Amino acid sequence: MAGVEKPYRVYRGGRVKGRVPLERPSARPPARDGRGPERPKIRRPRRRWSWKRRIVVGVAALLVLLVIWSIAGLLTFRGGVTDANKRLDRMAPNARSALTHQNGGILGHSTTILLLGTDHMNNDQRVYDFHSDSVMLLRTDPSKHRLAYLSIPRDLRVEIPGHGPSKINAAMQLGGPSLALRTIESFTGLPINHVMVINFHDFRKLIDNIGGITIDVPEPILSNPFDCPYTVQRCKTWKGWRFAKGKQHMNGWRAQIYSRIRENQLNPADTDITRGERQQQVIRAVETKLASFSTFLKLPFNGSTLVAPLATDLSAWQFIQLGWVLKRAPGSNALHCRLGGSSDTSGTSDIIPSEENRSVIGEFTFAAAAQPPQPGAGFFAPGCFIGRTGPG
Repeated sequence: MAGVEKPYRVYRGGRVKGRVPLERPSARPPARDGRGPERPKIRRPRRRWSWKRRIVVGVAALLVLLVIWSIAGLLTFRGGVTDANKRLDRMAPNARSALTHQNGGILGHSTTILLLGTDHMNNDQRVYDFHSDSVMLLRTDPSKHRLAYLSIPRDLRVEIPGHGPSKINAAMQLGGPSLALRTIESFTGLPINHVMVINFHDFRKLIDNIGGITIDVPEPILSNPFDCPYTVQRCKTWKGWRFAKGKQHMNGWRAQIYSRIRENQLNPADTDITRGERQQQVIRAVETKLASFSTFLKLPFNGSTLVAPLATDLSAWQFIQLGWVLKRAPGSNALHCRLGGSSDTSGTSDIIPSEENRSVIGEFTFAAAAQPPQPGAGFFAPGCFIGRTGPG
């Protein structure tokens, strides 16, 4: 009948011939206001992150991880530095008072650091039954990104305050780091701001912990026989340690042997002076490795072991400043100096200081241009080299 609405027909599935299928009734319950069923919500497709958004989130996450990693590494490192400070206080309670106070930080002012190396450091008693096997000064010049190293032969005869003339390495035995500080300041006239006493036995472990170091050996070396690693029978015919010329990777044990060689059977001119130059090479290589990014990545795990061989007055923040200064100073611009003199004619092994040492100290402080040892001046001639540790 026209005008009469057909009753609502529920579609129950299937196809209806000739007709458009009716919509399924909504499964949603009718609205409470009685106006019929609610409209189904349309789910829009999830938008994927753009590359720009991914990069921003990734960088932010990396920065957060970097901050957490840095804090963890700093806390571990600071704990190791605290132990190193305590070792110095046990060894030499008066060492800090013997240092020259520095007005300002290491980042903005020139700093002079005394490095004393020994294989027999006693951390528990104030008894010094050992000499300092290595005596070296490190000077930083952050304004011009320069470093200077000054090796002092351990047999150099100097005036030890309160004890008279003797070899400079005897100051450590007579009065520990405090007397060594006063002796070197008196002899060189240089104010010393900080001190590090390095236990070379543990220093070898440090080199292994940082993955070894690379040394450029200037000439072939066949050392005098010492610390034979073989059996007693084989050591009778053993000639000594050999090092080829050129760059080579060394672990802690081999680097320690290299820095201890005092005689080269292939070069009679190799003396205790050139031994100091090899020690400068090892110290510089370790500094470079410590300031590397690979060492930073391992800092939360071995931060305390990096200063385990040291007894020092430097704080953790001063170490960080020093590391930044070392990082920015290129090795090719480093100044390597050595004091020297002549052999004692009385038959002792003492080295009589040369008048040229004063000039070398001026070069070490960058007050004068570097001058190499004078030709024909002898095995123990003082002088300075730029960018290398010796004439080789």
